[in-house]
Formats: sequence, structure tokens, C-alpha cells
Amino acid sequence: MSSRTLPLLFINLGGEMLYILDQRLRAQNIPADKAKKVMNDIITTMFNKKFLEELFKPQELYSKKALRTVFDRLAHASIMRLNQASMDKLYDLMTMAFKYQVLLCPRPKDILLVSFNHMDAIKDFVKDTACILSQVDETYQQLIEMYTPLPSGEFQLIRQTLLIFFQDMHIRVSIFLKDKVQNSNGRFVLPTSGPVPHGTQTPGLIRMFSCTGEESGRLQFNNGGNYAAALCQGSFELFGDRVTKLGTNMYGVCRPVETHMSGTAKNSAQHTKVNAAPNPLAKEELNLLARLMGGLDVQKPPGNSDSSFRVNLFATDQEEEEALMSRPDELSYGFINIQATKDQSTNAELAKIMGEFSESRESRDHAPSASSRGDDLLAMMDGL
Repeated sequence: MSSRTLPLLFINLGGEMLYILDQRLRAQNIPADKAKKVMNDIITTMFNKKFLEELFKPQELYSKKALRTVFDRLAHASIMRLNQASMDKLYDLMTMAFKYQVLLCPRPKDILLVSFNHMDAIKDFVKDTACILSQVDETYQQLIEMYTPLPSGEFQLIRQTLLIFFQDMHIRVSIFLKDKVQNSNGRFVLPTSGPVPHGTQTPGLIRMFSCTGEESGRLQFNNGGNYAAALCQGSFELFGDRVTKLGTNMYGVCRPVETHMSGTAKNSAQHTKVNAAPNPLAKEELNLLARLMGGLDVQKPPGNSDSSFRVNLFATDQEEEEALMSRPDELSYGFINIQATKDQSTNAELAKIMGEFSESRESRDHAPSASSRGDDLLAMMDGL
């Protein structure tokens, strides 16, 4: 696995989250000033310097639950509020969209172009707010400096790490189902046509060479698809044509998006439960989350709480309630509301949320007691 995967995963999931929220804010006719504040506050929090310093440190990927906790916090970084069912749906849409993009990348390095498409869109959201734009540009430069020199083999490791992370997620999305790029079991249909990766030739020709290195013959074969010559390579610079459309906004104001649990996700015993397997990196994950959450400096809106509003990712409140009741337990992450304060209740809440990550580790090896692990986390949170 690659230790450089986490920033790309976060940037791409964050970009998809912003696309979805922008679409829902428009669909629900939220006033433009409130919608702009939501987007600005979330992006400001996403690109917080302290938070990104922790994110860009080389490290292995942790569980879906730890990442989901961070995105819960991000989604509530402004005056917008989401109920648990809407937050579940938001996270499902984010993850399935990016999973599809990773699968469709013609070559592993194109994951970086997908990330740049997301970054380009994020810049466009805050183009009129210079201070936030400078935060995004700084991260952009960091991405360029860190990832553009990497060899193809490292990007292959990043791609494999991402696919392992997504491998048990088979949520059906209406857009993908209508476009016939996803089957009814939630698995994607990959094309056998289109342009080949940059730097390669269309399949269909076998060249044979003699022991002296001279070409001795050619053999044509049916490649089973309708391939085209490679497009020009996308730009890896701050400004440029990315060529690929992967990572651009696929949501329209008049195109509602629904998610459904596939039969496989509901009933298959092979579906991996989020909390079932012991996590050998339990304490490291606990500490990572504490550091990341400390970097997310969420500010409460000034004045009274009436300025906040709720966004529903379903057509009606009834649909939202039904989705919450019907969601399988193994896919439920739980709704998390964490305030950016240092009081004892916050420490206890975060410790409770993350306590399960260390529980399995403690039961397997006779490490220090649970209370000592909790003390480590609380001490770290007190220092933030």
C-alpha cells in the first residue's frame, strides 16, 4: 500500500461533497448568501493549514469510520445541518462517484488529473474570496510538488490502495443506473472502447522479433473492443487542460440523485462489516483522528441559532426517515456532532466515538488498559 494516498482520497471526496451540496442548495432554493457562506466555510475548514499538515504526513489509510467522522465534521463546519440519513446518503454518493473515477482512470497517474479537476472546481467556488483562494492555491502547489515527481509504480500503488478501500462498497446510484454504467448489484460496468492510455497504442497487433532484435513478423487479432488512439496528455500544472472529464461535476440542478442499498450489500454474508474486523492500527488511528479533528477549527455562527438551516438530500422528510430505518446496521456510521471546544464533554464524546478502534486491539494483546488509552487521547485533545 502507498503511504501517500490519504491526501488524494480526502481532496477527491471533498470535491465530490462540494458538488453534491452545491446541487442540493440550489435545488432547495437556499438564499444565495447563505449558500455561499456554507461553501466558503466548508472550503476554509478543508484547507485549514494545521489540518493539512497532519493530512500530508506519509501514513497508511485508516478505516472508513475514521474518514467518515472527519467528513461529518466538515459538512457541519457552517450553518448548514444534515440529519443522519442525509449524511449517510451524502457520504455514499461521494465515495461511489470517486470509486467510479478511480476505476475509469486510463492509467494510474491520471488519478492526479482527477484530483486537479476537483481542485479546479474548488477554486471556482471561492474565486471571489481572495483569502480562501490563497489557501486553496497553497494546497494546489503542495499537491504538484509532492505528486508530479512520483514514478508510475507509486501511482499504481496509490490506485490499488484506493480500490482496496472501496472494494466492499456497492451502493447503487440513480445517475449511474440510468446511464447503464452500474449494474443492479451496485457493481460498475467498465467500457471496452474509447481512447487508450496516453503513451500506449491501440491493441490488435502482435509484433514478433528474432534473437537479433529484428522484427520477423506481425499478427493481427481481434481486440474485442472499439479502441481509439490516445488523447493528448492532460496538464499537471496549476493552470492547464486536464483533458479528462473525470472529477468534473456530474450533477445538474434538475437531475436528482438517489442511492439504494444493493441486494448484495443487504444480504450477503460476504459483505464486510465496518466494525467487525480487528484493526491492528487501532491506537495509531485513534491518535490520527484526534490530530485531524484538532486541526478542524470549526467556528460557530455568530448570533442566535436561527441562522442555521437543514439540507435534505432526499425528496421529502418521509423518504429521509424511511432511508434511515432501512439502512443496514453494518453500513451505518452513526451521526456525530462534535463542537470545537476543549470542555470535558467534548473530550468524552470523542473518546466514546473512537473507543471502538482500540477495543479490539486491547482484547487481542494484553496492552495497557482501556483507561490508559483514553487518557492518551484526552491529554492530546487538552493540548489542542
